[in-house]
Amino acid sequence: MYKDLLFTVPKEKHLEKDIKTLLTSHSEIKFVSLVGIDLSGNDTDEKIPIKIFLDDISTFLSGAVQTDGSSVVLPGIATLNNAKLDMVADTNVNWFVDYNFENIDEGTGRPVGTLRIPCFLIHEGKAVDSRHILKSSIEYFEKSLMEMLEEHPEVLSDYGITAGDIDKVVATSATELEFWVKTPNDRAEVEELSTSQVLQEQYWTRTRGSVRTALEQVLEMMELYGLEPEMGHKEVGGVKAKLTESGSLTHIMEQLEIDWKYADAVQAADNELLVRTMVKEVFRRNGLDVTFLAKPIEGVAGNGEHTHVGMALKLKNGRTINLFTATKHHFLSIFGYASVMGVLKNYEIINPFVSATNDSLRRLKPGFEAPICIVTSIGHTVEEPSRNRTILMGLIRDLSNPYATRFELRAPNPFTNTYLCLATVYLAMIDGIKYALMNGKTEDELLAELSKNPGDEAGYLEKDRAYRSEEDVFEDYTEGEREAYFGKAPATVYENLSAFDKYPEKLEVLKAGGVLDNKLIESYRLGAERRWITEINSRIIHDQMDEIRACRMVHCPEKALDLDVSNWMTINALRIYLMKDTYTNKSLFTRIKEASNAGDYEKVSELQIEMDMKMKILKEIYSTYKKNLLDL
Repeated sequence: MYKDLLFTVPKEKHLEKDIKTLLTSHSEIKFVSLVGIDLSGNDTDEKIPIKIFLDDISTFLSGAVQTDGSSVVLPGIATLNNAKLDMVADTNVNWFVDYNFENIDEGTGRPVGTLRIPCFLIHEGKAVDSRHILKSSIEYFEKSLMEMLEEHPEVLSDYGITAGDIDKVVATSATELEFWVKTPNDRAEVEELSTSQVLQEQYWTRTRGSVRTALEQVLEMMELYGLEPEMGHKEVGGVKAKLTESGSLTHIMEQLEIDWKYADAVQAADNELLVRTMVKEVFRRNGLDVTFLAKPIEGVAGNGEHTHVGMALKLKNGRTINLFTATKHHFLSIFGYASVMGVLKNYEIINPFVSATNDSLRRLKPGFEAPICIVTSIGHTVEEPSRNRTILMGLIRDLSNPYATRFELRAPNPFTNTYLCLATVYLAMIDGIKYALMNGKTEDELLAELSKNPGDEAGYLEKDRAYRSEEDVFEDYTEGEREAYFGKAPATVYENLSAFDKYPEKLEVLKAGGVLDNKLIESYRLGAERRWITEINSRIIHDQMDEIRACRMVHCPEKALDLDVSNWMTINALRIYLMKDTYTNKSLFTRIKEASNAGDYEKVSELQIEMDMKMKILKEIYSTYKKNLLDL
């Protein structure tokens, strides 16, 4: 079925005549969809008949298609009374054909395809979408770095080149994708999942049955799209499936990861969007549910999406230089040290673009290898690369492969807006590089500043902070030490977004080159706040009410011991405090709703922290209570 299908239209084939030739020879491609990415990372998906596209192809390629922008997340920009958006095709990236394998074209016997064309969203003559923000960020990064290399030619002497030898600067990126797979409607006990995780029973074990089939099909399809998959394997979460009488598996509950090759930053973000869609569809066709939630099950490993960043020089002679790789006896080059320093110094205003949902912050808690502190690790010794999986941004290097040197940002999750994450990271990187080059810093000086202790003076990094640790951040520091050395992590979406107000001088880093402005940042904040408040009141509280009602008295009063009665009294008091209004007292849930309606988001944030703590205690005590009963 796959043999004669067209999967990719490379950017070299975006001339009108080439596209017409391709589409007329593949009549199974019935539709075109322009794919814009709003500020929340949602992608548009419409079905435009291929005939309309071909009849007016010049408008689609060099003009604009109008649409209603009030239905996407651009608050304060595309409003109900000013909603017109222009969708402008991006001809500088690969286009993909999305096939519906459940709808076979009668004429060709092939699945019906939709040509998905990435585009930019234009409002009142200005691009306002996530893809364009990333594109602008990379253009500013590459242009600024090239200008600095021309102004400071001495930094190129170790590479044996001059600025005139450089063809272009390239920002390279890649993502990994973790996800949970389960049989529809099946639920596994959290304690069983947690125990299996601690015992490491699932990590990199053999996949079986429909999970194995779906994983192999995804990897095969990624090859067809030219994504060059590198690995698919089981992750730490999951429990052993059960075998039915017919020999099939049921009660499937396990975690997987897929990795693939890097690309330039915009293409890398587009590729990740394609892979997510592919995974969902392939696993669904195999009778499996997939979730990309950052923390689908409390107390069990969540889904991360580690995001890799690097930079390279393409020379006119065809050679490539990885600018992070050390040219001396060092962990990194000047560019590598300066880049990680730029990200760490400015991470407070990057973080809102990385973790902007309740779900994402539930994952970023101590344990489970999820980063909670603004800290890096570059290795114990230069001679032996090491990996510290407890930090925010880790160095990956291979002495046998200098091209592989890169940094891995460990905080993103599958619902992080990768376009905005990468855009802000590269803006911070160029800020650090400016400091290093304009002040003539050496590798030794940058390493010393990166490795500083709290209280040490520094030219760029903050005096009262530390930024590097080769220790286990969870085990080797107390909570107080972590916060004193590396800062306190935001506990709610509101606390995270408040960084825009708390660090105005750092926010200016994101406005460099006109990549982001106040209007775009405020629109992003409004969208994130709206989603946060809506989810708390319409989903989280509703779900927790069901959990509270499920915490029923199950002991027999005649047989109960004092401990059983005491546990139940504690449980019931928590139930009432959380959910039950009286004439004299309002429940915690009611107070959250009232604060939300009043627009007092700081109060909502405080009450949400209390709610999470109370619900955690309730679940723990109720579990203890039930385990102590002989008869249920």
